Amino acid sequence: MAGRLGIDFGTSNTVVAAWDEATGQATTLHIPDYGRYFGGGNGGGEPVPVVPSVIHYAEGGRRLVGDQVLAANLYDAAGTFRWMKRYIANRSPVRMAAGGRRLSHFAAGRDYLAAVLGSAALEAAAAGEEVALTAPVESFEHYEDWLAEAAEAAGLPRFRLLDEPSAAALGYGAHLRPGNVYLVFDFGGGTVQAAVVRVQDDDDHTGTGRACRVLGKAGDDIGGATVDQWIFEELLARNGRDDSAGEVRRVSRALLVECERAKEALSDPARDHAEVSVVNPATGTVLGIDLVRSGGDGGRTVGFEELLDRRELFARVDRVVRRALRAAAGRGYDENDLAAVLMVGGSSLIPSVRRTLERIFGRDRVLSDRPLDAVARGAAAYAAGAGFHDHVQHDYAVRWFDRESGRYEYRVCVRAGTAYPTAEPVDTMTVRATGDGQRELGIAIYELGGRRGGGADTELVCDPSGAWRVRALSPDEEDGRNRFWINEGNPMFLEADPPATAGQARFRMEFGVDGNKRLLLTARDLVTGRVTHRDHPVVKLT
Repeated sequence: MAGRLGIDFGTSNTVVAAWDEATGQATTLHIPDYGRYFGGGNGGGEPVPVVPSVIHYAEGGRRLVGDQVLAANLYDAAGTFRWMKRYIANRSPVRMAAGGRRLSHFAAGRDYLAAVLGSAALEAAAAGEEVALTAPVESFEHYEDWLAEAAEAAGLPRFRLLDEPSAAALGYGAHLRPGNVYLVFDFGGGTVQAAVVRVQDDDDHTGTGRACRVLGKAGDDIGGATVDQWIFEELLARNGRDDSAGEVRRVSRALLVECERAKEALSDPARDHAEVSVVNPATGTVLGIDLVRSGGDGGRTVGFEELLDRRELFARVDRVVRRALRAAAGRGYDENDLAAVLMVGGSSLIPSVRRTLERIFGRDRVLSDRPLDAVARGAAAYAAGAGFHDHVQHDYAVRWFDRESGRYEYRVCVRAGTAYPTAEPVDTMTVRATGDGQRELGIAIYELGGRRGGGADTELVCDPSGAWRVRALSPDEEDGRNRFWINEGNPMFLEADPPATAGQARFRMEFGVDGNKRLLLTARDLVTGRVTHRDHPVVKLT
């Protein structure tokens, strides 16, 4: 079946879908060797083909991908990379020993995704066709650049990018009605995201397929992996252990696997109990807890829902949803306009998460028919031609040096929520020289994510030895994850001829955004009156 591919690279699992021109629908693909079926994902229990997001490096350069890792019982082995998406999104510098080398999660993720993409293209007979890749709504340019590198490494240079909630809206296509407004709630392994979208009427857009207009988006960096971390930390606390202890380090990988399995067990409404237990083979010591749906005794038995509430999961979910609704309200749509809430992502299967949304929106409006494959299906539809009327997700700013304070400051040139393409300049500013005889005046463009209230001050990391530990984040790290210099590798310079003098107002700049979401610059030399740049593309925005 020849068709265009949509790929949802997830923290825990990756889903691939292909667009079938004959039927006008996207179907999920089973990838032989790498894939497996995950049951109970689509309402009535229909299994969904997924590829576990893991790769194992063995001696001699051999690699195992996805289900091959699970089948070989190497999920918690040294040399196995998991949660790669989170590490890549956070630009983690951690390298792990694997197959006689030390590899970053960027390299491991690229190898993994290239293998999956290559196999998917063969399975769908999609060589030469365009591929759609999805990214979290809060992702930054470095993550999208990495996705592009992975696609090119797989020999698939033709690709498009779109955010995951928008893809999910298209993936739920059977439920969508032109003119209706929906909230897409995506709670996956690495992030929780919400997007308010309006399905365009037939006369609102051109092109093929159903199109959506994105009215508001928001996200937070909590996901199923975060829940695994909370269970891990609770287990250590209940057993009076610290993650730096030698016996804990030796079994930390196995413990995390058990934490994940317990979370998945309690994501099934029919299950009320799960045990987390690992035996240290060297000492015979047992580390474990009993997880129950609700309750707990303050000892070995832990109430799962109470743990999530104590960690403010439900409050943070509420904040993400409210932020997306506020953004939509700025465009004239409020909560009462929502026709339905569409649930996406494996972690959205946790019953108490669904109840949180039902308390906000009412039980009848919350749908969970396609939590595992809606994003991939929508991405395939997007690759086939379905369009979006979208807006810029983050603030973008020019960094400048304040001589009085001796510090760098940031002047926003494109604000979050700006619809594109823009017909008129979205901002103008003057560039001044910092010294006499200056010939080049640089423009550094930064992407500002903004601090997320209630953010975690710790994260679970895999150290170079392969053991898992809980590490505190420094204020600089928190700041660095929300402010990125996006044209560092290709800085923009304005050339002053004749040379400028210190403090001279030398260039007047206007900024806009084109249909490909590129920041455009028009610059006029205030001394000569000459326009040096007109609608010059500076950098791609997200």
